[in-house]
Amino acid sequence: MSWEESTRQKMLHLKLPTDPRWVSIAEMQLEDILTDHAYCEQKAASSCISLILRFNDLDEVVDTLTPIVAEEWGHFERVLEQIRKRNLKFGFPRKDEYVVQLANFVKKGGSRMQQLTEQLLMNALIEARSCERFKLLSANLEDAELQKFYYELMISEAGHYVTFIELARKYQDPDLVNMRWQEWLAFEAEVMGNLGLRGDRMH
Repeated sequence: MSWEESTRQKMLHLKLPTDPRWVSIAEMQLEDILTDHAYCEQKAASSCISLILRFNDLDEVVDTLTPIVAEEWGHFERVLEQIRKRNLKFGFPRKDEYVVQLANFVKKGGSRMQQLTEQLLMNALIEARSCERFKLLSANLEDAELQKFYYELMISEAGHYVTFIELARKYQDPDLVNMRWQEWLAFEAEVMGNLGLRGDRMH
């Protein structure tokens, strides 16, 4: 079984696939999509740092997320390199309505481990959607260098997705994690449907 087939079957259980037209629109707005992607990588690193600081007493959380911080920041640097070599402008960040709506779905209160689980599942979902979008870019962009670039990042994001889910299952009943994950997937599909086709954003 190829890596792509394995990914589709085991990992990317997103309820609403990205509209295929998104890639063509994104390619026409490459400066915007690369800038947005860079900030996505920065926020991914920052999110893991926040979890490390908040749950610094949980050795496995610290040891698992620390290398992800380095990897996500490395991705930020690599996206910035792609922007510079194409003489594009690294613009200012814009409000990420996708992440805002996901953050509002996080259950407040509960035990400390429930709070950790909520954050890990949100991170996992963002990684899953990123992986799906990177796959589309790697398969459909005309720019051969960017095709290769996004294929490499697709594999990385898939690994992060799995890591977040597995980490949540270590600190919370796996059955409860799985049930909540299904709720997250259903909500994310609603968010994507309501946001519509936005070719200038990674999500």
